[in-house]
Amino acid sequence: MKLLFIRHGDPDYENDCLTEQGEREARLLAEYLAKTPADAAYVSPLGRARQTARYTLDAWGMKAAVCDWLREFDPRIHRPDRAETLSIAWDWLPQDWTQEPDFFSVETWMRPKAIAESDTPEKYREVCAGLDALLDRHGCRRDGKLYRVHRSNADTIAFFCHFGVESVMLGHLLHISPMLLWHGFCALPTSVTTVYTEERREGIASFRVSEYGSLDHLHRAGVTPSFSARFCERYRDETRHD
Repeated sequence: MKLLFIRHGDPDYENDCLTEQGEREARLLAEYLAKTPADAAYVSPLGRARQTARYTLDAWGMKAAVCDWLREFDPRIHRPDRAETLSIAWDWLPQDWTQEPDFFSVETWMRPKAIAESDTPEKYREVCAGLDALLDRHGCRRDGKLYRVHRSNADTIAFFCHFGVESVMLGHLLHISPMLLWHGFCALPTSVTTVYTEERREGIASFRVSEYGSLDHLHRAGVTPSFSARFCERYRDETRHD
């Protein structure tokens, strides 16, 4: 089984759609993926993800099932440096989150007060449960930290979604704290992350990333990737600081 996690194109968050740049990225993605169709596709209910998916789905001649749990992961917490306001659960300053040892373990990352007292654990479990139920329908049933294969296959499954929720799913499959993925990795708009099952003993499968955040479709076209999800490379830069 092969999973494709595809982030939406450059977003206009205010209107939940794509910018002109995002539309171009989505069209280039569709051209790139046209000859390697998926066997099944799932999409977030949010406009920017569905708009991105449309071009590729048209190229594949198929439809995608809409999954509410694939919407962007955005529970709100009281971030240490902004305790008076609610912030996105995965958007901390590095000098704050790295001081919490619990954040470095998938077993303990929900223990710190800011996370534990928010709806983050509930939302996290909802995504993990949704992913496991879907994988079960495709032949792999979760059993502890591995998956039991009850229908062996080489299907390709595409997910058109968002960076935050993609990180949650990858963390669940790989047993990694999502804090490490949210802060240490960046899947840029229309990037494709490829994950394969490895069934080294019959009936027992694990998941392994073979490619993270690929932007081959943009590089081949000579298009500069969008900045969305990144922060400023240098403090003096005028790009996003917070």
